[in-house]
Amino acid sequence: MPLFQIRRRVDAYVDYVATVGGSDAREAAGFAQDNEDRFVWEADGQCEFDARIFIALDAEGCEIEESQCGDL
Repeated sequence: MPLFQIRRRVDAYVDYVATVGGSDAREAAGFAQDNEDRFVWEADGQCEFDARIFIALDAEGCEIEESQCGDL
């Protein structure tokens, strides 16, 4: 059975990779999705984006919508 490197993207900044068997890449990716906890996932870099927003929080930690600014 061929092995494929499957990337699991967790949030917008970190990718993880594990070696997963399958008859083709699609099957391996589906198996990884269904059995995520069975694999050893290694960090494989991070994604950075130019878009940034800034928003103030109130005393309870909630966003104050009208304070949002930045580049999306």
